[in-house]
Amino acid sequence: MREDEAQNDLRTNRNLGVYKGALYEQIAAEALVKSGYALYYYKRPDSTLEQDFFIRTMNSVVPIEVKSNTGRAKSLRTLISCDKYPDISWGIKLSNGNIGYSDAIYTFPYFCAFLLKRYLKDRS
Repeated sequence: MREDEAQNDLRTNRNLGVYKGALYEQIAAEALVKSGYALYYYKRPDSTLEQDFFIRTMNSVVPIEVKSNTGRAKSLRTLISCDKYPDISWGIKLSNGNIGYSDAIYTFPYFCAFLLKRYLKDRS
């Protein structure tokens, strides 16, 4: 879904750092869609908060952050800690790392994205 120049860069493995985040977000989006989820994105008008995806469960709204490395997921932490969003009490981060949990954020490697539906069902 990128312009022709970006597509050529990706095909020839040039400038991957420029597109890495968008590429990983696209992979996660594909896994979510194939799991039956609609894609929802949020960005504050003042651009201070941006969230990649959301999944609705029976009890809450679960924000999902995709990081091209093992980044901090600042927007995800903000959504979880802010009283303005009472339906959000925890989140999921997909990254180039191991499975883990810290500060109400569950971390999974990218390749586990297709298992999120099963995980959320078992968690309920």
